[in-house]
Formats: sequence, structure tokens, C-alpha cells
Amino acid sequence: MSITSSEPAPTPPSGTAVVLDGRAVAARVQQAVAARANEFAARHGRRPGLAVVQVGQDPASSVYVRNKRKASLEVGIESFAHDLPAATGEAQLLDLVKRLNRDERVDGILVQLPLGKGVDTNRVMDSIDPAKDVDGFHPVNTGLLAQKRPRLRPCTPFGVIRLASEYGMALRGMRATVVGASNIVGRPMALELLLAGATVTVCHTGTRDLRAEVERAELLVAAVGKAGFIPGEWIRPGAAVFDVGINRTASGKLVGDVDYDRAAQRAGWITPVPGGLGPMTIAMLLSNAVDAAFHRAAAAG
Repeated sequence: MSITSSEPAPTPPSGTAVVLDGRAVAARVQQAVAARANEFAARHGRRPGLAVVQVGQDPASSVYVRNKRKASLEVGIESFAHDLPAATGEAQLLDLVKRLNRDERVDGILVQLPLGKGVDTNRVMDSIDPAKDVDGFHPVNTGLLAQKRPRLRPCTPFGVIRLASEYGMALRGMRATVVGASNIVGRPMALELLLAGATVTVCHTGTRDLRAEVERAELLVAAVGKAGFIPGEWIRPGAAVFDVGINRTASGKLVGDVDYDRAAQRAGWITPVPGGLGPMTIAMLLSNAVDAAFHRAAAAG
């Protein structure tokens, strides 16, 4: 069923939320990416290239970067590692990005956040060639998405849309609520949902009655970064819940922004944490990298 279908997706029986298996869907996406990467290599005599830049040794960032590099190699994307000391300054980062922009072996550039103290993150991210912006964060790519002409799309929001599609959710006309308004997830998520035809509300620190907004949502995307921020009893019966949050508790357990156990008793569909949108984000990053390689090759004639 298409995500733009006018027919609503069937609602699961009450109290039996379907767990949206991000790992399984991501594996299917990566299989398709691998086939396209092989096609690119056959046509152009080289593999698509992804440069990953990490500043310092932040533990969470190191895990993400290691997973991204491993997944790149598995699908046939060449990975160029740039591991920089924590003291790396803005000028050095800008110089590296400039060199990567010119490097014809590199089709995608990923600068892992956070960066060092005193570094203007926006300036560094904006210096990436939009054609190599596999994170989809550059203002040019955000603008194209806003104008309904998406090219390289922000990976987590794109992952939500792909996961919904794989489970047959008809988003057109659906009342969707996004909790969180960051440039990385919340705002582009709203644009993706608008593109899919949903009616979208974005909640933020100025929202007066968050509970009321969540309770009316047929589709909820939680992207706050606070463990259990949204109580399960707020979830509308039968709603689709996409939990972007990945939070580590004092006991070391990974949990989302939604109280999963209670929410799963009310929702129709729900993503687990971990195993939901984390794998999808990496899969869509790899998809973007191969898309970027094909786009660049076509532009070069």
C-alpha cells in the first residue's frame, strides 16, 4: 500500500500494538542500496565514497561512527575515515571539508556532531557541498524538501516515512504530531509528513497543552531527547508511535522519549528503542550516499 493512498491503513486490534521492526526494514533497504552501489561501480569504475569526520572520542559518537563505517563497507560503499583530535579548531575543519568537497572519490560527507568547543557548527555544516550532504542538513537540501523537491533528505525523518510505508500506513490526511522542533529531526520531520499529505502539528517549548496535542495525534513522532517524556496514557488508541529518542538511564538501559510499556498497550503501531529508528537512520544515510554518487555522476555528464 502506498503512503499516499487515500485509504487508511487497517487499525490493529486494541491492545496489540504492532512493533515496527526497524532492523528488518533497514536490512531490506541496505540490500537495495548494495545492489545500486554495485551498479554504480560497474558503470563508473569505482565504488561510491563516503567520508566520515569525527572530532574527539565522545563515546556515543564513536559507536555511531563505527556502525556507519561498518554498514558502508557491507553495502559496497568506500569509507574514508577522518578521526581528528578533540582540540581540532574551526579553521582546520573548514579546510578539511573544502578538500573533501573537491575530492572526486568522495560522494558524501558526514561530519559527526558534536564538534569541539568554540566551533561554529552551522558554519562547518553549511560549508559542505549540498550535493555531498548525505545527512540532509544543508539549507539547500532543507529548502528543496520544503519546496516539495526533495533530493538528499534528513536521514531520521526519511527513515520514519520509509518505515511507515513498509507497514502500509496511509499518511495522506492523517493527523500527525511531532514533539520537538530541532533542525535535525523535528522541523524536517514536519516537512516530510506534509510532503506525504498529513496534517501536521509541531510541538515545542512554547506549546501550551502538550498532552492535548499528543492525545489527538493519529501519528506521533517523539524527538525530544528525554527518557519517558511522553506518558503512555497520552497515546491515542490505535495511533502510530515513532520514537526517535535514544536515552541511557542510570542503570545503562536504552529507552526512548515515550513510556514504551504503557504506550504499547494503547498504540496501533510503535517503534522499539533500540531497534526502531536507529537502524533506519543508518540505512537512509547509506541510501543518500548512493543517491549522491548517481546525482554527481549525472551532473558531470
